[in-house]
Amino acid sequence: MYYIGVDLGTSAVKLLLMDAQGTIHNQLSLDYPLEFPRPGWAQQDPEDWKRAVLTGIPRLLAGFDAGQVAGIGAGGQMHGLVVLDREDRVIRPAILWNDGRAAGEVDYLNGVVGKKTLSQRTANIAFAGFTAPKLLWMREHEPENFARIAKIMLPKDYINYILTGVHCTDYSDASGTLLLDVEHRRWSPEMLELCGVEERQMPRLFESYETVGTLLPHVADALGLPSGVKVCAGAGDNAAAAVGTATVGDGACNISLGTSGTVFIASDRFSVDPHNALHAFAHADGRWHLMGCMLSAASCNKWLMEDIFHTGDYAAQQSPITPERLGRNRVFFLPYLMGERSPINDTNARGAFVGMSLDTAREDMTQAVLEGVAFALRDSVEVARSLGLTVERSMVCGGGAKSPLWRKILANVLRMELTVPVSEQGPGMGGAMLAMVACGEYESVEAVCKALVRVAETVSPEAELTERYEAQYRKFRAIYPAMRELFPKLQ
Repeated sequence: MYYIGVDLGTSAVKLLLMDAQGTIHNQLSLDYPLEFPRPGWAQQDPEDWKRAVLTGIPRLLAGFDAGQVAGIGAGGQMHGLVVLDREDRVIRPAILWNDGRAAGEVDYLNGVVGKKTLSQRTANIAFAGFTAPKLLWMREHEPENFARIAKIMLPKDYINYILTGVHCTDYSDASGTLLLDVEHRRWSPEMLELCGVEERQMPRLFESYETVGTLLPHVADALGLPSGVKVCAGAGDNAAAAVGTATVGDGACNISLGTSGTVFIASDRFSVDPHNALHAFAHADGRWHLMGCMLSAASCNKWLMEDIFHTGDYAAQQSPITPERLGRNRVFFLPYLMGERSPINDTNARGAFVGMSLDTAREDMTQAVLEGVAFALRDSVEVARSLGLTVERSMVCGGGAKSPLWRKILANVLRMELTVPVSEQGPGMGGAMLAMVACGEYESVEAVCKALVRVAETVSPEAELTERYEAQYRKFRAIYPAMRELFPKLQ
């Protein structure tokens, strides 16, 4: 049987066709526009997502027996506010995860309602990207539209609605709304009241691997699929990607070196960092996870290579960084080019090179950027360890993980073994695997991960190098506190 994975991203939807043995038979990507109506705003028309998925699936299936498709699962960009009226028509463009218009509402939530109260209700504090601040912004600035809201959804949930007619979401994606009581896996009545909405306006909650419905007859006809194809609830992009890298089970970890950087740590028990330095979310396997998100990871290296050094040959810039140089750099880099979320939660923070002198060379700066991102990721790992989680090894994925040098640096900074998956397909692969569980192909998320995710390479830390990096990390930890009060004055 075949399974379709949907990765509903910010700039494109990526579709893949996968069989139950993990072989990927076809893939394609379809772009759609992204709107920036004002500085700091970002939104999209959900109808563009709909068109991309409905035109993309028949193309994905061209040359294959569509009658063998059993299920569909989606991973999608989190936090985006999708609002429908009583006729299930989209009211306004979706306000996306990277939209900053709700900064005032975030200040109100964290400062007036209070971080402690928010954490008690939802296990998290407010960020501009989260959904609840967007609802407050809409109530204040678009009251006519707000009054028309009949259903509130997240981006991938709109696709599931189009396919099945069911208003649904999953716990992992709902965790990022600031409307979910994460510990008890239910909508928070206090947060709904605070935002001026009722539970009847919220989608029905499912576990990521549960079936929400089957294809509507007219949709099945349009896609050329059997009407009995099951659609699972799917997951937020990070949780779906974690399934695709087998990051399930207590202490399992995945580190992503993408445009942004994430440390995703699965847990069998619910826990909240008392300082809310890490997000405490539900996981797609039915349990929980802690996640640290740094806003600039591989994008720091891209910025240095392309905007500063004006080169696209990343490997050539890294080649002078020989093993004996590691852990001995006198130049440090704060990777806060867009402010920072985890764990410092400082929108005013900025990037900085520290320790430069007349003999500083390009390779020193390149090495400092790679190390700075690794040090910042360790900050999140240390928070998880302080909560009693044992993190001894991690999967590593994302564009930055393609660099052998960066993998070596990261393994020794984190003092842990890193494994690279054979196939890294992100949220789409995780979505397809969740669909396999929904269809009964595998009995659990753990079972499908064990069967399909394989390791291509393992990078182990080296005792001497980890000690050198331990000393370097202590120096790095002193730089941001020394500069923290300066950053707001630079704005």
